[in-house]
Amino acid sequence: MADKQNTPQSEDQVESGQDLKATTTEGVEPTTSHSSKKRRRPRVKRFTRFTYWFSILVALAVGMIAGVLIVMHQIQPTLRLNNELNEVLGVYQTVKTNYYQKVSQKQLVNGAVEGMLNSLDDPFSQYLDVDQTSSLNDSTSGSFEGIGAEVQKSEQAIKIVSPIKGSPAEKAGLKANDLIMKINGKSTANLSVDQAVSKIRGTKGTKVTLEIKRGAATFTIKVKRGKVDQASVTGQLAPSDKTIGQIQISTFAENTASGMKKTIKQLRQEGATRFVIDVRGNPGGLMNSALAISSMFLKNGQIIMQVKARTGKAEVYKAGKSYDDGFKVTEPVVVLADSGSASAAEIFSAALQQSAHVKIVGTQTYGKGTVQTVIPLNNDSEMKFTTAKWLTPNGSWINKKGITPDIKADYPELAKLGLISSGKTLKLGSVGNQVELLQTNLKNLGYSVKVTSIYDDQTVAAVKQLQAKAKLAKQDGVFEDTTRTALYTEVATYLINHDNTMIAGIKAVTAE
Repeated sequence: MADKQNTPQSEDQVESGQDLKATTTEGVEPTTSHSSKKRRRPRVKRFTRFTYWFSILVALAVGMIAGVLIVMHQIQPTLRLNNELNEVLGVYQTVKTNYYQKVSQKQLVNGAVEGMLNSLDDPFSQYLDVDQTSSLNDSTSGSFEGIGAEVQKSEQAIKIVSPIKGSPAEKAGLKANDLIMKINGKSTANLSVDQAVSKIRGTKGTKVTLEIKRGAATFTIKVKRGKVDQASVTGQLAPSDKTIGQIQISTFAENTASGMKKTIKQLRQEGATRFVIDVRGNPGGLMNSALAISSMFLKNGQIIMQVKARTGKAEVYKAGKSYDDGFKVTEPVVVLADSGSASAAEIFSAALQQSAHVKIVGTQTYGKGTVQTVIPLNNDSEMKFTTAKWLTPNGSWINKKGITPDIKADYPELAKLGLISSGKTLKLGSVGNQVELLQTNLKNLGYSVKVTSIYDDQTVAAVKQLQAKAKLAKQDGVFEDTTRTALYTEVATYLINHDNTMIAGIKAVTAE
């Protein structure tokens, strides 16, 4: 306060030098005999106008410098990104301008996008061109024409996650974990998942030839394409107990929830008082569909799943009317699952196991614990990539681990055998692993035959029995494609009648 008051006074004194002198003279003490010099007042240091404005300018300069530093810090990531993109743009421009052949802009851009997604080393993150986008839309809407198998990229091959129930792939004998080595004679080693799918799919009634590796065995099979209704939910009363409804969910698509409601209501009218829900071989599908169906079996407020993005807290999804429209299943339930149960099928299984304490019967599930998002890039392409991981109600991440069943039960050994290659003829005198495989199948079905790898008289007699049983025109003991179809039709019937997992599921739900 003193400085502010003295400053104008000081300025007035400087501007009037005479007054200052007079004032000073009058203010000194009288002289003595010892000294004739005048005593001078001490000089007080005061701010000038120059000092005032200079201080303001310095403050402004400091503020501007600080502001520039803050802005530079904020835009540094953008500058780094621009530098990185400049490298990509440089390559793009160089290739476009100097490549020895003309290259389309679209080809280069698509290649760059696909390359970025491939660098993630994530089989579920991929670039989708116009055909692949259409294929994805067909899959989630519930029907398409093809063989009906969920696949993913594996090392040097395309791996079958699971054939869809009732699909041409399942009828042909393809199984979860089979490796597709070739499609129509062309290697799949360098194919993306969507490139492979586009080659496998085709018009209903046409055939695709696949070379399959199952364990140590490799075989070739021709699969007739058909219409695949993968959104279907089918149900029936158990033959052994008419109070138990058996419900099979083949996939989780747009209309699966409505199909589930319809099937439950129908089975209730037919007398079902408990249910076995079968998601074996279900490769997954839409998360919203899994949420809707899971909510039907849980009390409102119980946790279905959690979704955790790279940052932030997990988002918790709970059962409620917004998912199930108020439709609830309160009857006793068990769930059947296996290694072909993946993604949305695992969301459903984990929700019922952990929140509703429903027993899971079967084998370890596949273990896909990630969430993908589809983002349109332009009018004819999309990008599907992993944006989060999903957790079970208790916070577990089942990725690459799967869900452990409460009651273990598996298919008969006959279900785990490789397939006999199509297009091959086996007859008296034939030798090799294909003959051994035929004999193993026949023996498991109850035919009198020894496994020797040699097509002997006993094998001829067994094949004749098979042909007669199927009422084939030729019953000559020669094994060719018509007899092969008859063999696997009988295998399918055997597996239905000896379904150890379903038998264990019915036993478990009866005890509830």
